[in-house]
Amino acid sequence: MPYNFREITVLVVEDSQPMLLLIDSLLQAFGIRHILKSENGDDGFKLLCEHNPDIVIADWMMRPTDGISLTRRIRNDPASPNQFVPVILMTGFSEMRRVLQARDAGVTEFLVKPFSARDLYRRMVEIIERPRQYVRSDDFFGPDRRRRKVKDYDGPMRRETDIRPEDYVQNVLNKHIK
Repeated sequence: MPYNFREITVLVVEDSQPMLLLIDSLLQAFGIRHILKSENGDDGFKLLCEHNPDIVIADWMMRPTDGISLTRRIRNDPASPNQFVPVILMTGFSEMRRVLQARDAGVTEFLVKPFSARDLYRRMVEIIERPRQYVRSDDFFGPDRRRRKVKDYDGPMRRETDIRPEDYVQNVLNKHIK
């Protein structure tokens, strides 16, 4: 289903001018009329605070502030106007450790360069059609990192190490009865 993106605002943070122009052209082809552009994470955060965009697309490798640091700042800085804004992180690195690092920083979608217009469009559609709940813990704030659904799962516990509530109560009682 094609979406009408005319009224959304997208912030693109990319230090490579040719890539910035390419992404701008793709977004315009998708029908997006409000595109903010920045060449580093610091300026990108300022634009985010001024305009509160609907989506952020950022490159990973930038100086002085990269896309991971920008994402963490968006998620955790009290000055951030929207800690829930979807962040699509672009990078030429596709190793699993990089994907996990981006996920753990609070990135919503991961886009490996080189990518096609279809790849970028799919990430944007994913944000719309499958929004993720946000999780806050002592060391993380961002989209729920659990994406895979276990086919055989039929109960409230998701991990092998989870303990059933009745077993937890029994364990607490056992500790204090000894």
